[in-house]
Amino acid sequence: MPEQPARAWRLVLEHIERDLLDGRIGPGDRLPSERDLSADLGVGRSSVREALRVLEVMGLIRTSTGSGPQSGAIVISTPTGGMSTLLRLQVAARGFPLEDVVQTRLLLEDAVAATLAGRAERDLTAAHRVLDAMDVDGLTPAEFLALDAELHLALADSSGNSVVAAMMAGLRTSIESYVQEGAAAVTDWASMADGLRAEHRAIVAAIDAGDAQAARALVRTHITGYYERTGSLTLQQGTRSPRTTD
Repeated sequence: MPEQPARAWRLVLEHIERDLLDGRIGPGDRLPSERDLSADLGVGRSSVREALRVLEVMGLIRTSTGSGPQSGAIVISTPTGGMSTLLRLQVAARGFPLEDVVQTRLLLEDAVAATLAGRAERDLTAAHRVLDAMDVDGLTPAEFLALDAELHLALADSSGNSVVAAMMAGLRTSIESYVQEGAAAVTDWASMADGLRAEHRAIVAAIDAGDAQAARALVRTHITGYYERTGSLTLQQGTRSPRTTD
């Protein structure tokens, strides 16, 4: 199916994260080679490399090219405390139903919009930077939606609530998975992207203006509207029911 390649690196990530969380591997241990992970998990080596890149960015492994005892991927840190909780949420989130993910987003991002708009002083520099990046010509749907997720995370971070920010980060993989799948059903992506850009800027503008009510309404319309327009979700009398697909 067309969505499998996009999910393949997440399969690798989940496999390694579970080994880390369950203590089967720890600092100093070497991960299996790209070739072995590719064969064992039935994914391409490019997917393995992408998962390793994510783990390296998170500070959990170190990778080195070439040959010898220091080559390959070596575990350098054990996820503890908040990192452990975040990883467990990321692993669990991959199996969450779309309806639950959307409802959780609505709760969290409604609170983020209200908090930011209600402040006398707020720093939305990161959000404006992402908005500008989304205006660059030639972005693929995958690149655009990755920036979309980054914008929502930037707003959560700006709220100053570390728990909300961590929960949004933990849900990111699940959110990206669903929005990427939805994008595959869009026949006119250019128009969709233009609409999303306008919605994003309207949300940030309402927050900048201190209009909490407008910001919250715009966030809700933006989140639910995307899933409805892509056919991933329908709203019936206030109850969100996911459509079934083959």
